[in-house]
Amino acid sequence: MTVPNILSIFRLVLVPVFAVVFFQPDSDAHRWAALVYLVAFLTDIADGWIARHFNQITRLGRILDPLADKLMTFTVIVCLTVDEVIPVWMVVVFFCKELTMTIGGTIMYRKIHDMIPSNWLGKLSTGVFFLVCVALVLFDDMPRTWSAGLMAGALALTLAALVGYIIQFWKTVYGRKAA
Repeated sequence: MTVPNILSIFRLVLVPVFAVVFFQPDSDAHRWAALVYLVAFLTDIADGWIARHFNQITRLGRILDPLADKLMTFTVIVCLTVDEVIPVWMVVVFFCKELTMTIGGTIMYRKIHDMIPSNWLGKLSTGVFFLVCVALVLFDDMPRTWSAGLMAGALALTLAALVGYIIQFWKTVYGRKAA
């Protein structure tokens, strides 16, 4: 078990911690939830850096890392939706995007026994999505049109990243020449 994989497992453990903390009646609950999310985000950065810097990239890591990212982000936006900070349709769009990536990842893994590594647009969209989600967790009294606008922008960026991954997937899986 590599350090990056352990960090990804730790991030998976933080997913339910975020949800429990977010819904505490304490007036500081959202600040603590944002801190849990920040720890998960920083751990994600450390995980990727360690994996690349120390050549610890593994197939398991290529599954655990995005799984931890997506489960945390999905949990955060579901909590924001339950708290009526963003509309339900945004969770549906995010879920459909993630379902598409999961299906594509499963097909790719079965065909070539590997996964597409993240690219700069995927990393950028993850970072922007994180910043938007933290802002919405911390400032849940923001006017709904602003919070919906911020989340719509973050979703648009993640959908752009999805298009990039679909193109990369197609080239990797179906663009190979027969030997």
